[in-house]
Amino acid sequence: MTGTSNYIKVKRKILITGGAGFIGSCLAERLAQEETNQLVLVDNLLTGSQKNLPQTIHKNTKFIKANVNNYKDISSIFHTYAFDYVFHYAAMVGVKRTIENPARVLNDLVGIRNILDLSKNTGVKRVFYSSSSEVYGEPVEYPQNEYTTPLNSRLPYAIVKNVGEASLRAYYKEYGLNFTIFRFFNTYGPKQSTDFVISKFLDAAVKNQDITIYGDGMQTRTFCYIEDHLDATVNAFYHNLIANDVANIGSEKEITIIDLARLIIKLTKSKSKIVFLDPLAEGDMTRRKPDIEKMRKLLNHESTQLEDGIRAIIKSNHLVTA
Repeated sequence: MTGTSNYIKVKRKILITGGAGFIGSCLAERLAQEETNQLVLVDNLLTGSQKNLPQTIHKNTKFIKANVNNYKDISSIFHTYAFDYVFHYAAMVGVKRTIENPARVLNDLVGIRNILDLSKNTGVKRVFYSSSSEVYGEPVEYPQNEYTTPLNSRLPYAIVKNVGEASLRAYYKEYGLNFTIFRFFNTYGPKQSTDFVISKFLDAAVKNQDITIYGDGMQTRTFCYIEDHLDATVNAFYHNLIANDVANIGSEKEITIIDLARLIIKLTKSKSKIVFLDPLAEGDMTRRKPDIEKMRKLLNHESTQLEDGIRAIIKSNHLVTA
């Protein structure tokens, strides 16, 4: 299913919001490989960075600094380019940042409404939405399934994502605006900022600094390498899959945070010590494991092993190990 050789060469005008973020910029790099895709990347650079933008300037890619939460900003872009597809990936991200700025997180509801109103009014064929595993909260079912696991998080970030999902379904039902919801579990890769656990641990390890863990480190997570993530989501786009539906995007292989720290110390040959901090008051769920049956079908190949993915980051960043 991977590759574009069998695709009909159709011109597509595509908007990626959050296009200077980790996942948004990687998606742009992948989609720009197909010359018939005309891409506009929008980002307010609050958490994104222009350093993330495709290093090779593609003639079919344009970056515009704008805030999707500002209707005047984003409406002029919609009416100028008349997009066929929208990937709405703009959001405030990072557990600690979103917990410390809950009111600012709620502003993203305005952006969701702006994107959906403008999409339905300008003929967008489909909106792809980056939701999150956070919507499951402290789950009562393992693995977490798209249909049967309750969405029970009370954190503002997760509530905003949940409202976004409900909004997409409502606009489809009332206006016929097609959608796809991706519930992203932890994704990692070379361009990820140190706001996230693997890149944070790697940054500390290569500097031989303490690796800090909240709580006892026995909380589990699964980690999806960015290339697997992109293979799955881009296949959904090109092959018209997960239409008006939702899919978990992640890995099913769990690892405790303390074992992750030990693995990174081993791979970097670091002298770092593991230091335990008080548990976070909220937001640090004890376990994460998605049901990835849909992901497997989208991916159509074996997932990247965590150790291989971490080695790829080390190699790509030319990190100097101890």
